[in-house]
Amino acid sequence: MEIKNIVFDFGGVLIDWNPLYLFDDKFTDKKELQFFLENVCTTTWNQDLDKGYPFESGVNDLILKFPEFTKEIKLFHTNWDEMIKSDIPENSSLLDNLKENYKLYGLTNWSSETLPILYNRFSFFKYFKGVVVSGEEKICKPDVEIYTILTDRYNLKPKQSVFIDDNLTNVQAAEILGFKVVHVKKTTNLKEELKKLGVVFQ
Repeated sequence: MEIKNIVFDFGGVLIDWNPLYLFDDKFTDKKELQFFLENVCTTTWNQDLDKGYPFESGVNDLILKFPEFTKEIKLFHTNWDEMIKSDIPENSSLLDNLKENYKLYGLTNWSSETLPILYNRFSFFKYFKGVVVSGEEKICKPDVEIYTILTDRYNLKPKQSVFIDDNLTNVQAAEILGFKVVHVKKTTNLKEELKKLGVVFQ
């Protein structure tokens, strides 16, 4: 079936986001840095923010548990933009070409509070016909419901759509629903992978 739509995850596909970019020089002891990222501002805690839990509440929760890291925890909110190094140009540069033949969409696990920072910093988001954001829907990938919100809201047929994500579990969930998929890894040439699926570049 002909491909009509291409759906992009943001972090790890179009955006180079990593807490290390902010915190690497905030700790002189690398073991303390590792402890902070693995036990304080954890992936699970950040996912709660992605599900719509307010940043202010999330920060206050952690300060109660880890008062010795009060300064660093607050930075996760006030200096959040420093966790974005840049876009990922080898992938984001494809959007201008792809928009000529395909409808582009976003499906991202991201806090609705910080999403405007992306939109203000990177002009390529204007190419998207629509975006579904976990922080607005209060649900994250790989839950089937957020994929259904995307397809229902924008009238997308999975068999006519490619889904691109750097998280294998999210990719597998999309594939089960009938999407053509690309799992982005560090070594992935996204343009070549899309061509293998039948995506045409001008």
